[in-house]
Amino acid sequence: MKSIHLGCLLLTLLCVASIVQAKVIHEERSLYRNILIDEKANVRCMRFVVHNRGGTHNQSCKDLNEPRRLVFDYAQKVMMGLLLKPEPKSILIVGLGGGSLPMAFHELLPNAVITSVEIDPAVTRAAKAYFDYQENDFVRTETADARVFIKRAMFRKQQWDWIILDAFNGDYIPEHLMTMEFFQEVKSVLAPGGLVTANTFSTSRLYDHESTTYQASFKNLLILKSSKGNRVIFAAEQPLIFPIQESYLAQWQQRLQPYDVNIKRLLNDQAVPDWDTQARVLTDQYAPANILKHAQ
Repeated sequence: MKSIHLGCLLLTLLCVASIVQAKVIHEERSLYRNILIDEKANVRCMRFVVHNRGGTHNQSCKDLNEPRRLVFDYAQKVMMGLLLKPEPKSILIVGLGGGSLPMAFHELLPNAVITSVEIDPAVTRAAKAYFDYQENDFVRTETADARVFIKRAMFRKQQWDWIILDAFNGDYIPEHLMTMEFFQEVKSVLAPGGLVTANTFSTSRLYDHESTTYQASFKNLLILKSSKGNRVIFAAEQPLIFPIQESYLAQWQQRLQPYDVNIKRLLNDQAVPDWDTQARVLTDQYAPANILKHAQ
């Protein structure tokens, strides 16, 4: 009888601990989505509620014990772009989330101008309130649809050294930010010798179509891909090769260590093209994203 009581007590304690770990600290319904901020085991996360899938998707997470650590594997992979473009003077990030990438870049490159484009002002407010995202003369946020922002930048003849595509609506990348026309617009605001980096999924039914669209839009691609389902694409007009000089890699490893970036491990995630090269390219007229995603 005593063992039964102990078992029930243990089960109760585990349930209580689970509830405490999943503490919700903020909920907000914006014009674009439902935003949820919660904490588990000293990790604070921003989630978007996905109504048609019945759940939430992590958009950004922060380790409260190690606030500089990049929690997501894809964010660590994005940082590898610094080996390809070591001293960018200007960075454009499409999609803000909790702002972990612009904050890391600002620490590493204090003189670089970093502009994040975020369509939802509620996301920006949450990033400032719960993830220590801070704007200043070098870190800026523009509230706009990314494609509209880039079209306007084209007319203003603005350009960036590094453009990072990291916009998600909770389910996947918005359709109008996946087409060849959009990538051509991105290229028009990319400075000579510039770098484009994109966070994508290797498990999407759009994988082949998305891949051929990047291949048709850029001369050179370099891919980091892991078993976790994330794929980061580096794209440019110039050849892309990670440096192999040990002393150079050691210098960067020292700089990136606080962000939990393991260069040697990530270099092993390089992947060769493995998609159906005959898959139809996504265009503004042919972007069947919703159909393909829900066929998974």
